Amino acid sequence: MDIRQLARGRVEWSRLERVFRTLAERYDREVVRVEFLEADNWLSTPCVIDEEWFVKVVSRQNALVHALLTTGRNVGAFSSGTEGFFDRYDTPLGMVEHEYESTERMREIGVNAPEPIEAFEANGLGVLVLEYLPEFETVDELSDGVVRELAPELFSMLRTLHEHALAHGDLRAENILRCDGELYFIDATSVRDDRIPETSAYDLACAMAVLAPRIGPRETVRAASRTYDPAKLLEAREFLDFVRLRPDHDFDTTQLRSEVEKAADLGGR
Repeated sequence: MDIRQLARGRVEWSRLERVFRTLAERYDREVVRVEFLEADNWLSTPCVIDEEWFVKVVSRQNALVHALLTTGRNVGAFSSGTEGFFDRYDTPLGMVEHEYESTERMREIGVNAPEPIEAFEANGLGVLVLEYLPEFETVDELSDGVVRELAPELFSMLRTLHEHALAHGDLRAENILRCDGELYFIDATSVRDDRIPETSAYDLACAMAVLAPRIGPRETVRAASRTYDPAKLLEAREFLDFVRLRPDHDFDTTQLRSEVEKAADLGGR
């Protein structure tokens, strides 16, 4: 068995069936059509209901994996010279409630995200219901030319989050979608509200790590410089080594760091 399958675990069909019956009852339907997604996800069982709602079913094992990953991330944050700033939720309900609230807050400040419908507990499982975006592409599915065009919009969306004392905390290619020509953020993780400077710098480092392999370090930093000042770029630089350790990012740390330092030097003159 693949280690990801082992960590994720498999929710028994009888428990899932009770969740789907609960959804049918809550939305006044006799039955619902369920389509499971082939997503390599450690933290939930994702599916689409009636081609209308995107649903995440979170088990206790998913919550345990989340707690372990959070511990690892906080240890990694120490390598960047800062105290850990990732929060953990030990229960399935806590996890889905947090994502519901984070998605709602993003939409309230004008950042595109799927509309959150509800979060509840059923049969010991956390259930998150979101608007289903039927036709979307993740950033890693877009051409380099399109990614280059969208780079300024990505940094602008991120800046909007940070100006409202929010952070994403898990920005990677598969969590940035394009739907109907616009970018959307999904899957925001939990970060401490009192550590916004650090989480904002980490977000910026992650965004640059997503773009650098696609459009090059120089173009990436140039796009970031239109939105972030040199001081913010240098703060993000301190997290690049930590971000590079994560399996979700593959970029040349040395080149990206060099371009950040060049831009900061020019911007400070």
